[in-house]
Amino acid sequence: MRRRRPPASELAWSFFKASGPGGQHRNKTETGVRLTHLPTGVTVSATERRSRERNRIMALERLMERLALLNRPPRKPRKPTAPGQAARKRRLEAKLRRGRVKALRQKPPASGE
Repeated sequence: MRRRRPPASELAWSFFKASGPGGQHRNKTETGVRLTHLPTGVTVSATERRSRERNRIMALERLMERLALLNRPPRKPRKPTAPGQAARKRRLEAKLRRGRVKALRQKPPASGE
């Protein structure tokens, strides 16, 4: 399924000074991008790159991913079912094996000498 870009009238862009490594170019220019989808109120931001344009692309990709998640139909709830006969048999065998291992931990009975 191909994600489509929301129309520009539904987007609000804002730019801010990003912090972190990157030197003067990053600290003095507004390269951080915050993108808001107005109908849903979903907000994403991107500050990874030193370039505003690269951050714009990253923010738009993140917004499209987030909107795709919101538009995905919900999963059907799982119907609980009783364990089958084979599963009950395997569980019982595992319990018996575990019991035998635990029985080996006990001290041997004292001999009556």
